[in-house]
Amino acid sequence: MTTEPIKLAAQPIHQIQHFVPFKLDLDTRKYNSCSELFKIHCKAHDVLDHLTSETLPSSAKGKETETITPELWNRHDAIVLQWMYATMSLDLMNTIMEPEITTKKTWDRLKSVFHDNMHSRSLALENQFVNTKLDDFPNMDAYCQQLKMIVDQLADVDAKVEPIDWFYN
Repeated sequence: MTTEPIKLAAQPIHQIQHFVPFKLDLDTRKYNSCSELFKIHCKAHDVLDHLTSETLPSSAKGKETETITPELWNRHDAIVLQWMYATMSLDLMNTIMEPEITTKKTWDRLKSVFHDNMHSRSLALENQFVNTKLDDFPNMDAYCQQLKMIVDQLADVDAKVEPIDWFYN
């Protein structure tokens, strides 16, 4: 049983904000969370290959639900690019936008913006993590929230906080 293909043109651009509920910007550093939610959305609409391919991959030419032509590929690419721009701040969009750019190039450029200077950013975040003291917060929840935020930012620069073995034994 084949299903009707999802018509991307019928999907309002603002609808992506229901699935990626925050704007990616240079200050919040939620790149990993935002990119994961965005990939899930693309996968749900069967356009994930736009994040990995510049042009129509040969494997996409014979899909069961519809024939993907180069024209349809380019149209879908423009829609996915609109989704991407709708999930980021205006400053970030202006940083990575360029005329006639593909979704894949934009995706790669976005990743590089957040992964540039990863080592120095990870050192600064590790220092911030180590120097976060419970005394500086009104309660344990606020303290844990701050630590979680730093851990998420460390993950964005590929620096994981490893659990302490003695804590779990």
